[in-house]
Amino acid sequence: MSEPPAAEPAEPAATDDPQRFRLLLVPGVVPASWVRTWRERVADVPLELVHAPAADAGAVLARGEADAALLRLPVDRDVLSAIPLYVETTVVVLPKDHVLTALDEVAPDDLAEETLLTPADDVLRWTDAPGEPSLLPPPATTEEAVALVASGVGLLLVPQSLARLHHRKDLTYRPLTDAPGSQAALAWLADRDGDPLVEELIGIVRGRTVNSSRGRGAAGSAPAGAERTDARTGGSGKGTAGKAASGRGATGRGGAATRGGRPSSGSGGGRGRAGGGRPGSSRGRKGR
Repeated sequence: MSEPPAAEPAEPAATDDPQRFRLLLVPGVVPASWVRTWRERVADVPLELVHAPAADAGAVLARGEADAALLRLPVDRDVLSAIPLYVETTVVVLPKDHVLTALDEVAPDDLAEETLLTPADDVLRWTDAPGEPSLLPPPATTEEAVALVASGVGLLLVPQSLARLHHRKDLTYRPLTDAPGSQAALAWLADRDGDPLVEELIGIVRGRTVNSSRGRGAAGSAPAGAERTDARTGGSGKGTAGKAASGRGATGRGGAATRGGRPSSGSGGGRGRAGGGRPGSSRGRKGR
């Protein structure tokens, strides 16, 4: 009996994956200009966008499943370094035929008799929010909460970017005054302080030029500890993003955060009250 032919040796498995940089995004964060600048400035390293719920972003970074993240504060500062970027305006999502749409912006007192929905993925963490909490089980996601608003069972408080993300034709939103905001930040593993690609992204976010003294092309990059100290204190004011907030008190914990420039209010526009005052005592539809 003839022996079977010897098996051909297998080709060696590739061990080196192409270099890439994975940037994690949480819902509502839109980094279009920064992504475009990266692809122009760091063309040899593809930027891969990955997504995760806001509550999971820190854990995803800690597991090494992303290289950096645009997320919402707070984060675990023992594990992650972070640079605060901007504080979002908080808005009220409500049906288009609701009486409060007569206002350009809503005050907490205007919500005193309204039913408020709080989804399980809420990012505001407003423990003493005005209004009456809904008796319904908490919606699992903000998207589900928005659908409930459309059904007329309550109103919803969210950062403006999430109101835009889950826009519906039968809903609108108004800015809410004297409310805590959600603060966006750039974060990365503290163990990667000083990493050249992380430095490139920090430079892009902070508005540094391509000839900056930091990043992969720097002849003498700053020590890792210097950037880490700067990042943990909210930035030293270098670049436009670092001026948005400073210190750990700007993380949006426990109360209203100071806003640096209010985004446009969408369909509401302006800051005055329509008709010179609040609507009458009729509250429109109130959730049961």
